[in-house]
Amino acid sequence: MSDRRAATNLGNQPHGLMDQEQQARADEIFDETLARTGAKDPREFYRKRLRDMKTDNPDAYREAVAYYEEKLIPSIAESGDDPLMAWQEFGCRVAQLTVAGAPVEIDTTGQRHPYAPPTSSDRMVLHIPEGPKGRALVVGLPPELSPAQLATYDLLVGGRQKMRDEGAGSREDP
Repeated sequence: MSDRRAATNLGNQPHGLMDQEQQARADEIFDETLARTGAKDPREFYRKRLRDMKTDNPDAYREAVAYYEEKLIPSIAESGDDPLMAWQEFGCRVAQLTVAGAPVEIDTTGQRHPYAPPTSSDRMVLHIPEGPKGRALVVGLPPELSPAQLATYDLLVGGRQKMRDEGAGSREDP
């Protein structure tokens, strides 16, 4: 995949260096899984992070693209790996390439748990940066955030320190 196209095409179109049939098959499997499970599609989070990474850290960007082409797509299209978990692992890799830290799971009560894939579908997965600076990065979201998860998202990802209005967690955008 060319560097120019990688950040904008994740999961959208076949790529130059990859087998187009393999890419199409992986996309089809993932789209079917999203439709069947109601899971949120994480690719937009990753696209944005890759666009930023391409400018800020080209070496990390190339490593992420290589992981996508050499591990992620073949694991879904050929190996039959769970596509949700494969994409989540890719998200963890991209987050780690963005900033040193560790992934954690947030349950529906807002309780933090060690990241232990496969992650339950009702848990939010965040990458928590090391040290006092930096916001958490989204790795995966459940189909609907609980009020406690939404509050955690607002604080750790959004930096928001005021409560949202009642019912705010049911919209598409956390």
